[in-house]
Amino acid sequence: MPFARTHHHLALASLGTLIAAAFSPMAYAQDAAYPYLGLSLGQSNASHTEQGIVARQLGTQAVTVTGISADRHDTAYKVALGYQFNRYMALEASFFHLGKSSVTATTTPAGTLSNEFRVQGGGLDAVGTLPLSERFSLLGRVGGQYAKTRATANATGAVTVVNPTPSSRQFNYKFGAGVQYAVSPGFLVRAEGEQYRVRDAFDGHARIRVYSISAVFPFGGGAGSSRRALTPAQYTQPMAMTTPAQAPMLAPVVVAALPAAQPRPLSEPAPAAVAPALRRVSFSAESLFGFDQSAIQPAGRTKLDVFAREVVGTQFEVIVIEGHADRLGSTAYNQHLSLQRADAVKAYLVATGGLDASKITSAGMGEGAPTTRLDDCKDSLPTAALRSCLQPDRRVDVVVQGTKP
Repeated sequence: MPFARTHHHLALASLGTLIAAAFSPMAYAQDAAYPYLGLSLGQSNASHTEQGIVARQLGTQAVTVTGISADRHDTAYKVALGYQFNRYMALEASFFHLGKSSVTATTTPAGTLSNEFRVQGGGLDAVGTLPLSERFSLLGRVGGQYAKTRATANATGAVTVVNPTPSSRQFNYKFGAGVQYAVSPGFLVRAEGEQYRVRDAFDGHARIRVYSISAVFPFGGGAGSSRRALTPAQYTQPMAMTTPAQAPMLAPVVVAALPAAQPRPLSEPAPAAVAPALRRVSFSAESLFGFDQSAIQPAGRTKLDVFAREVVGTQFEVIVIEGHADRLGSTAYNQHLSLQRADAVKAYLVATGGLDASKITSAGMGEGAPTTRLDDCKDSLPTAALRSCLQPDRRVDVVVQGTKP
């Protein structure tokens, strides 16, 4: 009788929630190397040479085949370990189980022949990634796999089985394509279709297609260190407004009286104009914001409150707020995030600190003004060490131009 498969529908439905999670607001490029673990679950669709399988199992028996049916669908899963060399190329080793399939024949004189197949093995793929945006990428894979096919045969009535437990092994090709979405530095989602060519436990071949959803977990700090995990840090420089030195006063100048006129002293000249002093205060991004966010955290509000109280007693002409990012991730994303954070600091200082919005400007500097040097923070460093080395580049600078009254 056919081997009906229904449980794979429930398995796939449970993974459907990963698709909804994929629409997170942040994006994660993949620029640095990192290893990863992948877990896949999906549906397999096996295509056998049914007539050949039945003929081999019946041999020379004096029966006539009256009908052949097949159950081709089942649940498949895969566990993979990979290494992402850069945002375009990875190498992935996997163990896979491609589920079950069956071929059943009925005969005259009355009888049945049932063959159930299980396929599992391991593979090695080259995986290419083509970024479409800060979130999405296209995937393509090609590789080899070594699979074992085991069959179990049963017969009833006038039929006997030639080989009740045939099996075969073979190295063959596989390929696939799909899409990837970076939900966070430590979590990627893939939707893929793959095709495996395997032996059918006899002398023929079967083609097995698998449509799956995968959860990918990068090691060592995230997907290519594209986005960094932000942790609380210290307000790097206390604000202290000082009264600039004034230019020396000029002594009064008296001019001799002109003829037929009374002497007239000239008034004291005004002091020479003094350029307002500049003060730069630097906040580490970690001290103000959460993980890859532009919303100010409670600890960050406290630091900005202190800053605002110091500025209130200052006659300032302009305040410039600059957001900065490190070089990890794409240039466009770093520019966008740095501007969001600068805007958030400005909005807070105006709304809560009571500062004059017309005298405050914000700008996103992106990765264009690092404080670290490339020689000190080399891309060959481990992910966590590289992120830590580049921490000074992730900051918000506030430049105040003004003087005490």
